[in-house]
Amino acid sequence: MQIIGLNLEELEDLVVKLGEPRYRAKQILDWVYKKGIDDFGQMSNLPALFRQRLQDRGLVVSTITVAGAVEAGDGTKKYLFRLTDGCGVEAVYIPEEKRKTVCFSTQVGCPVGCTFCATGQQGFKRNLTAGEIVDQVRKIGLDKKTRISNAVAMGQGEPLANYAATLKALRLLNAEYGLQMAARHLTVSTSGVVPAIYRLADEQLQINLALSLHATTDQLRSALIPLNRTYPLAQVIQACRDYAAKTKRRVTLEYIMLDGVNDGEADLVRLAELAAGWLCHVNLIPYNPVPGASYRPSPPWVCQRFLGYLQEHGVAASIRQERGAEVNAACGQLRQHLKM
Repeated sequence: MQIIGLNLEELEDLVVKLGEPRYRAKQILDWVYKKGIDDFGQMSNLPALFRQRLQDRGLVVSTITVAGAVEAGDGTKKYLFRLTDGCGVEAVYIPEEKRKTVCFSTQVGCPVGCTFCATGQQGFKRNLTAGEIVDQVRKIGLDKKTRISNAVAMGQGEPLANYAATLKALRLLNAEYGLQMAARHLTVSTSGVVPAIYRLADEQLQINLALSLHATTDQLRSALIPLNRTYPLAQVIQACRDYAAKTKRRVTLEYIMLDGVNDGEADLVRLAELAAGWLCHVNLIPYNPVPGASYRPSPPWVCQRFLGYLQEHGVAASIRQERGAEVNAACGQLRQHLKM
């Protein structure tokens, strides 16, 4: 069993079963999250016999290891993490002047199978545990020797298809005894798992929601994102509107710009109509080429045309500044390009 992934109450129960007072749990978590220590032997305020007992019981702090990393010229750094079963997942560190962001994964592969995404071509192997999710963020912060201020569930996998582990990880990232990240600095991206969106809205967490929209008709969206056949566009948009209304948090509509596919005038008009009149923001994403996919990025002037039209019609919008494409770390490119 690993310590990372247990919440305070679970760890308190564990230490009590081992014959120690409950406050030992908080001491352990301080070593793990505040000081970045993985070795029980270095936790000097714990009794020596207790430290030995933890090791004898087969407990470990962490089970994932960095198997490789590659850094782009702008400081964006992609990490490959090795899991105990031999699987691997990627996560990305994105430095900016006012924030340090980690884009983390929630599954090995992805079950959704979006046709423009490298992870979708990989297929699905398994869900990550809460500990495997949180530890991506913790280990990157330790490697970069910085406090991670923002975390986004936009790496490999569909976060809301791994709901329990993703939510537990978000609570650990947010917790005072965890990484102490503000809930409003945490974002979950989804391709549109409608029941889970409503469930998330009821959690009373001020986290951000991002929808992988990418099309304005059911026919095209189903071709790009097969999950749309289960949860059609109207249901997905209504769920997002309800999420924004209940949480008072602005929903981001992610819209990848594909030349000749979803970037026509009719697409633009429909996009403006979908986004008008509620608390949302359209994020236009320049497409990053993926091996095996025939899509091409829309020309820059088309992206600017979309941006101008949306803003003229009262829709908050922006064009994403892409980071890390030179090391296959940009949106849609995560597929274990690093060697394990």
